[in-house]
Amino acid sequence: METMVRKPRDYDAELKALEDKARELKTRKVQQLGELVIATGADVLTIDELAGALVALAETKDAGKREAWANRGAAFFRSKSRRTAPAPDRNAGGAPAQPGSAQSASGGAGAT
Repeated sequence: METMVRKPRDYDAELKALEDKARELKTRKVQQLGELVIATGADVLTIDELAGALVALAETKDAGKREAWANRGAAFFRSKSRRTAPAPDRNAGGAPAQPGSAQSASGGAGAT
């Protein structure tokens, strides 16, 4: 037992396993984002409206607005009734209650 030989690491296999894990995480993230769009009722928006709203959100530097949106999102996740409500019910009652996104969506909807 004096000559214990260490097994060489298979870097290619380790790299492939990491790439597979990264691909799995990315797939899960995309799926969760799609589920979020559906759960919030935003799937009724056109792709242009949704993209425009997300771009505006991402570009917003106003900490107060971002905090308000974060609080509203947290409240959404705490509310079981909202998460389980079908999208048509959410759209009828939920769209007017979203001042920031309602203005963006209405501007885009008028042009469509």
